[in-house]
Amino acid sequence: MKNVTILKSGVLMLVFTLICVFFVSLAEQTTKDKIAFNEEQLLIKRLNEIVANYDNNIVVDQFEKTIELHGIEQSIRIFPAKKNGQLFAHLIEHTYPNGYNGNIRLLTGIDVNGELLGVRVIAHKETPGLGDKIETRKSDWIKGFSGLSLSNLDQSQWRVKRDGGSFDQFTGATITPRAIVSAAYQILEYFQERPLSETK
Repeated sequence: MKNVTILKSGVLMLVFTLICVFFVSLAEQTTKDKIAFNEEQLLIKRLNEIVANYDNNIVVDQFEKTIELHGIEQSIRIFPAKKNGQLFAHLIEHTYPNGYNGNIRLLTGIDVNGELLGVRVIAHKETPGLGDKIETRKSDWIKGFSGLSLSNLDQSQWRVKRDGGSFDQFTGATITPRAIVSAAYQILEYFQERPLSETK
């Protein structure tokens, strides 16, 4: 009788565990899909902040490429922007690994002349109240990259002012703006040597 009771308890525990695993997996899958959807919507919003005068389906036309950028091998997404069938810019989603708290996922727009159309943050883990000023909802600082290129700023200027460059840093947070400046310079340099029209 005792063995039967133990067996019943074991079966009930197993059933309960399986039910819990099912609901946890279901919740995780639902949450994962929602997070992916939200991230994609944020990306589209950032794309339109950088360039709005395209008439192609920029998301459908995207392609991926694995390259070595910012000291790491990474998969980047490239969104070609066209007007009347003419390519005029690329927007590149890439990762800069050396933020204060790790990876910063960025979207950088570069026109066919090698000029920055803009830089936006897609995801980061920088310190709230300090490093998060790279977000447009917290500060306009990151909007200052529009119109810059390797031809209108020399290499020594692509640094924060604390390092002798042209870019402001944040009070109490130098590493994060330094990371964004470095990321912008490096991606311009990378695609200057490898024209965007040849990346696909």
